[in-house]
Amino acid sequence: MNARPMRAPALWQALLPLLFLSIALALAVRLYGDNASYGANQISLLLAAGVAAIVGLRNGLRWEDIQDALVHGVSLAVVPIFILLAVGALIGTWILSGTVPMMIVYGMQLLHPAYFYPAACLICAIVALTIGSSWTVAGTLGVALIGVAQGLDMSLPITAGAVISGAYFGDKMSPLSDTTNIAPAAAGADLFEHIRHMIWTTGPSIVIALVLFTLMGLGNRSGSDSAAFNDLPGLLDARFTLGWYLLLPMLVVFGLAMRRFPAFPTIMIGALIGAVFAVVFQPDAVVALAGNDDLSRPMALLSGAWTAMFDGYQAETGNAALDDLLTRGGMSSMLNTVWVVICAMGFGAVMERTGLLERMIRSVLKAARSTGALIASTLVTAFGANVVTADQYMSIVLTGRLFQPEYRRRGLAPVNLSRALEDAGTMTSPLIPWNTCGAYMAATLGVATLDYLPYAFFNLVSPMVALVLAYAGFKILRLPDTDATPPPAASATHTPPPRS
Repeated sequence: MNARPMRAPALWQALLPLLFLSIALALAVRLYGDNASYGANQISLLLAAGVAAIVGLRNGLRWEDIQDALVHGVSLAVVPIFILLAVGALIGTWILSGTVPMMIVYGMQLLHPAYFYPAACLICAIVALTIGSSWTVAGTLGVALIGVAQGLDMSLPITAGAVISGAYFGDKMSPLSDTTNIAPAAAGADLFEHIRHMIWTTGPSIVIALVLFTLMGLGNRSGSDSAAFNDLPGLLDARFTLGWYLLLPMLVVFGLAMRRFPAFPTIMIGALIGAVFAVVFQPDAVVALAGNDDLSRPMALLSGAWTAMFDGYQAETGNAALDDLLTRGGMSSMLNTVWVVICAMGFGAVMERTGLLERMIRSVLKAARSTGALIASTLVTAFGANVVTADQYMSIVLTGRLFQPEYRRRGLAPVNLSRALEDAGTMTSPLIPWNTCGAYMAATLGVATLDYLPYAFFNLVSPMVALVLAYAGFKILRLPDTDATPPPAASATHTPPPRS
């Protein structure tokens, strides 16, 4: 059934839910501090969605229309939700199998504190460039690097920032990345022209990020000063049977990702291989995790591997710091993040269906008179859409759809738009706590979004570099005189399911 016509919303109506959300989130932080993301933020998002729904009803929208929008909006988060659950299972089985402990041991042997941060960034950048997935890099190498950072007594927020910076650089410059394909499609640009054009913003940004990470690590001249981690490799060796072969699950996951296998089955396969490796190489640890003396050994092995997938690994070594390092993972550890994602996607869906989001974007577009202002408006809009819709794919497609005709009308090549979509829509997504990317990174790396945000240098610098180049008029390409017909705009209702 088609929705009946509704009155166009006023600008103040479009801003009202955002104002309410800002006040609610500020109160949540004031009342609950770091624990605001464990329920208070979700309530804020739902209440803000209610405010948007009331505005929509007042303008003639039916509740059935809003309900359908909620269903559609949350459906866009289904694939990320399953990926989140799969990563939880993978972390649990990879710790139990000894894969993560082996990666930590190798990392501590190879990475000196003085250059740990830039090295972590570079390693993640290279792997993400190869496989085209920032999420896979964070869920595998990122988890291990966080463990190495704990062993070397390094800052976890800075380490998370280095992991995310490297992962997003490699992801954005890889033709295998989903967002790197979606951005030029939404803007009407060629994929490889888009990648070449991004070099002018991502290149300087990653250099600046590496310089900053190098400066942050200059004061670290020796290993861990923490007595709890003075012999972390020895502690892990006493707990697990370690060997190079324990890295095979990681190689399988990277191999599947390089072959563009979908992210959810790739990560689930990695989790299952980790469970098999745990049973084969760490049978005593698996039986201990099962915690049921009444079970036969085969059933205890099955129970322990199964437990690692849904409830993670529970370490009881007697060393509190080591237990905190290893007690992680399981699908259950991702449920709070799933809660955030569902509430955020619901808010974004209502904002879009009621026309409030488009009303704000139209106001921004109307105020952009110069080329620099148009690109700046694109950056601001893509970031704002990330905040409101809580999804980088929606941010890219929606902004691209609305701005593409204006870029064409002004004679600007579509690669200018596609680059701006990436510089703000993709890069800022992990910096927003309730965005699918921000929620994923926080849950996977175990560092709160607002804690690592100041150190995600690449993601912070990239939009600034793009803004400087826009107003300087540097590398702003124009359309040939013969190119006057804009291609069809991408539809926000057909956003490809995320796989990064």
